[in-house]
Amino acid sequence: MKKSLIFLGLAAMMVACSPKQDTERLICAEAQMSAFPYSQDGLRVTKHQTVTPVENVPGLEVIETFFVNEGNPVTVKAYELCRTEVEAKDTVVWSLQPSSSSARLDWVLPVTEGFAKENYLGMNNTDYGGGIPVVDLWQRDGGIAIGLFEPVLRMISMPVEWKRYDNKVTMALHYNLPEPIELAKGDTLRCFKAFRLRHEGDYFNALRVFSDYMQANEGVQMQPSEPEAFEPVWCAWGYGRPFKMNMVLGTLDKVAELGFKWVDVDDGYQIAEGDWNTNELFPGGDKDMRHITDEIHKRGLKAKLWWAPLAADPGTKILKEHPEILLRTAEWAPEYITWWDSWYLSPVSKVTDAYTSDLLKMFLQTWNFDGLKIDGQHLNCCMPDYGESAELEYPWQAPELMPTYFDKVYAQARNYKKDAVIQVCPCGCAVNYFILPNINQAVASDPMSSKQVRMKRKAYAAMAPDLAYYGDHVELTDGGKDFASQIGTGSVIGTKFTYPEDNPDWTEGPFKLTPEREELIRKWVKIYKDNNLARGEYLNLYTWGFDYPEAHVIRQNNALYYAFYVDDATFDGTIELRGLDADKTYTAIEYTADEPREFEVSGANPCIHAAFERDYLLKVVEK
Repeated sequence: MKKSLIFLGLAAMMVACSPKQDTERLICAEAQMSAFPYSQDGLRVTKHQTVTPVENVPGLEVIETFFVNEGNPVTVKAYELCRTEVEAKDTVVWSLQPSSSSARLDWVLPVTEGFAKENYLGMNNTDYGGGIPVVDLWQRDGGIAIGLFEPVLRMISMPVEWKRYDNKVTMALHYNLPEPIELAKGDTLRCFKAFRLRHEGDYFNALRVFSDYMQANEGVQMQPSEPEAFEPVWCAWGYGRPFKMNMVLGTLDKVAELGFKWVDVDDGYQIAEGDWNTNELFPGGDKDMRHITDEIHKRGLKAKLWWAPLAADPGTKILKEHPEILLRTAEWAPEYITWWDSWYLSPVSKVTDAYTSDLLKMFLQTWNFDGLKIDGQHLNCCMPDYGESAELEYPWQAPELMPTYFDKVYAQARNYKKDAVIQVCPCGCAVNYFILPNINQAVASDPMSSKQVRMKRKAYAAMAPDLAYYGDHVELTDGGKDFASQIGTGSVIGTKFTYPEDNPDWTEGPFKLTPEREELIRKWVKIYKDNNLARGEYLNLYTWGFDYPEAHVIRQNNALYYAFYVDDATFDGTIELRGLDADKTYTAIEYTADEPREFEVSGANPCIHAAFERDYLLKVVEK
């Protein structure tokens, strides 16, 4: 642990460049230090800091901080960076707080007086942890973000608080050391590399700057999405875990007729989590699963397989043969996954790697699937690993290196199937940013509302603009038929309808494809394919929380596509179409209406009157 945190004899090399006021704290067993140089009772600690503006990125400063002990030994327990106060100019300040917990909260939250949230990026519940190392506060006139520029996800907290009877919102980057460390005289503590960004607009701009810097300077490399990752998805999860082969096979002709390209075979085929061979529902074993993919391919469709890696049920074959594969806590107990009633497998063990490679060969070659739907909130983070098979420098390296597991999965899967589509669904979590380079399809990951589909889409568009984003089953959104929230934001559409009947052994639903539902799906699939917005460019022209109605813009095929939303409400008023050229005249088309209306819009005065319920989608082309 000390090797990774302490650098000896570096004080003379540091260039002191303190900001106007101290925004760092060092929390020690002997004292809490917030003003430097700190000198009391034989203790003397100085702070050395470089604040470097980034060329060609207005408002961005990279902050590197070192604490040097020049007195008696001191025991460091924690430190805090970039404490920032924002004066609240209204009754609400909007925020990006992308941490994860079982509450499955929105990533974007209004902050009002009395608000407090820790935003720890480690494990907050048995299954939930991870996130994006950025926290952002913005108002009408712009915002300020802080975060880390580190090559791996560090287990920091990003507390946000608005104390009662005060007009300031505070945020900071707080790190509790896994174990206290002692700094002898002359020792230097290097803190994580941080940043502060002053920006216009909302969280999109903060995430775009963060991700661009990470890709340019910290070795992050996003994968290009396969063209077919943008095709519509039908998922067999409508039939639930006790699905039968004939249910999937009996739906394929209707799936193809309605224009879907992907068939996702979901949870329920396996013996158990960890034992991924077929169960008694597939008496022919490999031959039965290969029969499903053959039938999918005969119809010109693609097949994706659901899989929850890094989880194994007690008593499974892999745990009997390789008990060393388990992730072990400090008490030498296996880490529990509540949702699956399973144990975590070590994400950094060579035993896990070999086991995974064999599974991928079975999935993609023996069974002939074209892609993977990798699923589970437990995939976003893990506890430190004290197991011998992990071979780590320190146990807390396990959650830091967890995304490298998906790097291996991506590379091996693409080796077995060169155009494989790899999706990771960290159900309900704020995605671990370091997983993004190892997928070529993102997903709304079990959204709790239509708004979550839209806010997550905006976040992914900022961090990885060329990454396909699947809006998940439309049945998960408000009302179960909100294709408008998917299409209007440039998301891949999907559904889990059943046909001709629901599964009588599955209590969720109903998902049966009624004539009315079929008509709705036909309409939106045609709109999706005709306009191809999932491959367009997301433009951040409206500020989340302060522009009403909520608005999104996609540029595609020389047109601007506007989408406006008011959840569970109606709107009747004036809307400004931002992004138009003042010297040009445009034609606006209500392209999703049953009877599309066209009208003229002047770029010099791009304000229109609109009256709608829930959503209003508009295509604008130069006249």
